[in-house]
Amino acid sequence: MVALDNIRCNLKRFVINVRHYSTQVPTARPLKWRKPRCTKNTVKPFVDYRKTIVQAGNGGDGSISFLRVFANAWAGPDGGDGGNGGHVIYETSLESNMRSLEHIKPMYKAKDGENGANKDCNGANADHLTIQVPVGTVFFDENGVLVSDLKTPGDLFVATKGGAGGKGNHYFATNENRAPYIAEEGGEGEKKVFHVELRTIAFAGLVGFPNAGKSTLLRAVSRARPRVASYPFTTRNPHVGVIEYEDYEQLSVADIPGLIRGAHLNRGLGYSFLKHIERCECLLFVIDLSLDEPWTQFTDLRYELEQYQKGLSELPHAIVANKMDLHKSKENLEQLLERVDIPVLPVSAKYRENVEPLLLFVRKVYDEVRLKKIASKDVNR
Repeated sequence: MVALDNIRCNLKRFVINVRHYSTQVPTARPLKWRKPRCTKNTVKPFVDYRKTIVQAGNGGDGSISFLRVFANAWAGPDGGDGGNGGHVIYETSLESNMRSLEHIKPMYKAKDGENGANKDCNGANADHLTIQVPVGTVFFDENGVLVSDLKTPGDLFVATKGGAGGKGNHYFATNENRAPYIAEEGGEGEKKVFHVELRTIAFAGLVGFPNAGKSTLLRAVSRARPRVASYPFTTRNPHVGVIEYEDYEQLSVADIPGLIRGAHLNRGLGYSFLKHIERCECLLFVIDLSLDEPWTQFTDLRYELEQYQKGLSELPHAIVANKMDLHKSKENLEQLLERVDIPVLPVSAKYRENVEPLLLFVRKVYDEVRLKKIASKDVNR
């Protein structure tokens, strides 16, 4: 037993030190959980698609009125204008904890503008209806054409514009017609149908074949509680967990439902969840190291991603060699290291062994990506 433990420790050092992975520890380490998880089943399904009908407010009608004052019963027209209808606006939330479209309703209707009144009183403009959405929300029209892509916090998309308020009869007064009995009706607000999709769900994505241990790994690194079972396709909806660090930085990690060979041809879950990988900044290929020739899983996964979108497999990535608690996994680890040239992080998600180096690797990639974005902004200026 002592000899096996020594071999296991040497393998861990070999994987972490040799595989082009720096052992330099970031300034912020992952926080340890200080309280037990909730015993209640509080898992909510992740919603990444909604179809919604959006209608802006109608404009208020103009008024027909004539002013009557002392000693002048026909002082002229004084009908006020109607107010403008409210727009429907989607805005990306500044809160980092919004990661789902479950709050999007099937229909939204902005308020109508108020009608004009006598004594040149104009109707009040209606307030715009603003709907908060997560960063990475994409909008398509009924024909499937992309109309808006909200990539950064604070981005706005005016989905439908409210109708203009109608003019009162004072607007139509002329030298020929000093008492017009005519006013304008308010314009109708736009009404459209949108297909709303969420493309960005996390900084890092767990990619792997069914039953590779992705959900178990997400449970090990975060407080998320996806369903775990001993059969494939347990996870049918994405789940997002949050990793917390000592400097209060929070990074989101997504459990992408299992891909199969031919997913780029829309087989299995197909396009439904491949789209979530498009904008992940880091990919973690979770491989079941207890199977025969586990390195073929990595080759097949990269092929599926590359066929779906060229360059997708070139994102910063690493191999998470899972199920290291099994004896066969230890035998396959050396062969895997000989056949791949990217960082390999052996873990046992079931027993939460060697999880901290994985969290440090994710933080290192995050810091590098953030520095590149800051440098690119300075260059553009």
